[in-house]
Amino acid sequence: MQIGPYQLNNQLIVAPMAGVTDRPFRELCLRYGAGMAVSEMMSSNPDLWKTAKSQNRMVHEGESGIRSVQIAGADPKLMAEAAQFSVENGAQIIDINMGCPAKKVNKRLAGSALLQHPALIEEILRSVVGAVDVPVTLKTRTGWDLDNRNCVDIAKIAEQCGIQALALHGRTKSCMYKGEAEYDYIRAAKQAVSIPVIANGDIDSPEKARFVLDYTGADALMIGRPAQGRPWIFREIQHYLTTGEYLPAPSMDEVSGIMLGHVQELHRFYGEYLGLRIARKHVSWYLKEHAPAGDFRRSFNALEDAQEQIDALQGYFENVA
Repeated sequence: MQIGPYQLNNQLIVAPMAGVTDRPFRELCLRYGAGMAVSEMMSSNPDLWKTAKSQNRMVHEGESGIRSVQIAGADPKLMAEAAQFSVENGAQIIDINMGCPAKKVNKRLAGSALLQHPALIEEILRSVVGAVDVPVTLKTRTGWDLDNRNCVDIAKIAEQCGIQALALHGRTKSCMYKGEAEYDYIRAAKQAVSIPVIANGDIDSPEKARFVLDYTGADALMIGRPAQGRPWIFREIQHYLTTGEYLPAPSMDEVSGIMLGHVQELHRFYGEYLGLRIARKHVSWYLKEHAPAGDFRRSFNALEDAQEQIDALQGYFENVA
């Protein structure tokens, strides 16, 4: 899998997820087998670029792997400027968000709301591609709603505009994250263009990964929600795709080590106040398969001290070992 001059280590990409794919999470997924990790989206509104939130979302020199930054917006000029700003701050690939179904994004005509306006999509793509010397990719959905699936047309527009890879989530905007991903539309888009197509949606196991690659003919897979609390899913899928064999599930000791390291890195990256709050959702994801963990999660979420979080997690794993 290659995007412009960049050769990925494998076919597995971490999907950009707002509030999730920060630098600590991207680094963790890369360590456990992802070939590339795309940053959480950055607004094209320049008034927001200097906020602490945006500063944390920026990609900086020294990060592992290929640095792909996602930008979101609906104004072609501002999107071009956001792309330039991101490249100046270390981005090696620019990814354009036309897939987010969230209301607060769509009400600004950004994300998947743009699927209703193909002419504006073309204007944005041409503007961004022309503004930077790095590869530009696009992430989108199958369409606006079940009566308006236009992903094949959008894929053709993207190719004509110089987009160098297309990630396609197999749901419409109106589906949000409900129902099952529609791989037929990803296959149709792949057959319609010559640029790499990346399949996204419901890829939650090694067998599903193999099926989606074979069924759609996609060049790569993008994995989002199934990696929350399970960053080693990339290692498991890559091993299966390569050997046809299953890796054993990580031991409780390994899960403990991964989680503790992740929480400590969140504390370091964000500072204690914000870091311990962000850690709460990640810990909940890690422990969601542990039936007895409900009471622990409630008490853990009440903690207001970073070291107390670490002590509580160590105590939890000592008790379940």
